[in-house]
Amino acid sequence: MSPFLIACKYDSRRSGGEACTALSQLDSFDWGAIEQSLGEHGNAVLPRLLSVNQCKEVSALYPREEGFRSRIVMARHGFGRGEYKYFAYPLPPLLDQLRHALYLRLAPIANRWNRQLGVGIRYPDELDSFLERCHEAGQVRPTPLILQYGPGDYNCLHQDLYGEHVFPLQVAVLLSEPGRDFTGGEFVMTESSARGQRADVVALQQGDAVAFTVNQRPAAGKRAGTRKVAMRHGVSRLRSGKRYTVGLIFHDAR
Repeated sequence: MSPFLIACKYDSRRSGGEACTALSQLDSFDWGAIEQSLGEHGNAVLPRLLSVNQCKEVSALYPREEGFRSRIVMARHGFGRGEYKYFAYPLPPLLDQLRHALYLRLAPIANRWNRQLGVGIRYPDELDSFLERCHEAGQVRPTPLILQYGPGDYNCLHQDLYGEHVFPLQVAVLLSEPGRDFTGGEFVMTESSARGQRADVVALQQGDAVAFTVNQRPAAGKRAGTRKVAMRHGVSRLRSGKRYTVGLIFHDAR
């Protein structure tokens, strides 16, 4: 078991005794099925990773001034409509522990992908060792973020690369409840390869996480061998309400 599951130091007085739920939930998932879904579709759902209370607590961080390094208004940069904030270090304890624990599960998948693609990069077992690699290359700004969408907002298809060192998988957690807090605003992925293009709409409920491809994934070639499939992700237009999502990216930014 990960030391982050053992330690689980998030303040249980504030989370109603549910502090370790998300971290211990990781052990209950079928990681073989998750890897298969990532390999076939570029994404996999981790249902009910966060409780309703935890979703509300993380969403409530957004209006605060402290704890963030920057705020981005998407329309100013051609990213879509809506806004998001990058967390500053130190991250909120729950998100920090989730980031570490998820990395432990995803690093072996990322290494298998690189072997299939003939990429020589290998990712260390622990997130801190990978972040040291990022920081030595000048990628020192934290990338976990929280996004806020209102009516008419959307996120253009994109890839979160940020620098030379890129971990090929990331995780987003839906903090709001579809149908009650908002309508529309579906998580969308596209893939492009020599065989054509495909779009995938991923249905999420409040507290669900989706692990997905940052840049490219391996896929079986027409003949023997492996081909690269380029992936992008975004969010469709919100029709009503307000939608919050937290994103856990494992590489830091320049």
